[in-house]
Amino acid sequence: MAARGHDSPQHGVGPRQERRGSRDASARPAGSGRLEPPPRSGVRRSGHSPVPRSTALRLLREGTLDVIGRIAEASNATFYCHAVGPDDDGVEAEVACVYKPVRGERPLWDFPVGTLANREYATFLVSEASGLAIVPPTLLRDGPFGWGMVQLWVDVDDGADVVGLVRRCDDSLRPIALFDAVVNNADRKGGHLLPVPGGHVHGVDHGICFAAEPKLRTILWGWRGAPIRPGERETLEALRASLDADLGAHLRELLSNHEVATTARRIDSLLARGTFPQPDPDRPAIPWPPF
Repeated sequence: MAARGHDSPQHGVGPRQERRGSRDASARPAGSGRLEPPPRSGVRRSGHSPVPRSTALRLLREGTLDVIGRIAEASNATFYCHAVGPDDDGVEAEVACVYKPVRGERPLWDFPVGTLANREYATFLVSEASGLAIVPPTLLRDGPFGWGMVQLWVDVDDGADVVGLVRRCDDSLRPIALFDAVVNNADRKGGHLLPVPGGHVHGVDHGICFAAEPKLRTILWGWRGAPIRPGERETLEALRASLDADLGAHLRELLSNHEVATTARRIDSLLARGTFPQPDPDRPAIPWPPF
């Protein structure tokens, strides 16, 4: 999935506006696999105040999904949508989002059929429990094409150079490298890194995470073998404790017991070793294409 972005640096939330522009999914930016959203100015409520995150989450969960177009170059059926419903003041609002129905998932030989949406939601839960805020707000719900994953659209910083961030091992990517080691991300490509204004970087497209066998494939090997910092150790320790409590219970509703257990063992291994992982010489270490 290519980087996301549309007109406003807000989170795609605001009073509902008349649609302007084409709904043709061929209207994509050059080099992007994602639909170019229709131009619109409705990204704030009246008074020009940003809509709270809680409202965005409620719209994602309860709003009517209005499909704007399909992301034609995505590996699985992926749709750019607006989730429409009332805001906290009862004014009709909308939030831009990505919708991936389970029925549109392409079968994979090494992951159980129909589980990619669960894995996307599971990574959001781990992201939230870690406090790293890597995965944008994500949930599971019904939609126009059935049950699937819905995720808040992210407005990227158009001036950010993802290739440059990766090549110089920018510190904004280090939390994602650690996160990927925890969730065993088999597909961390450059297009799955979304820098936003202010310097934070989100990660998306986590449908092939949490495999029980080692599958880490990433372009973020710049920290291979690097010592884990004290703050990172605290994050891992808190995550490990959460896996023995509510987080583990939630993950077992989405993944197999074996996958949850191996997630705990990966954290134990990171803590015991005290360093970031090294590439496995016996399997591919980088996804293709990397960008």
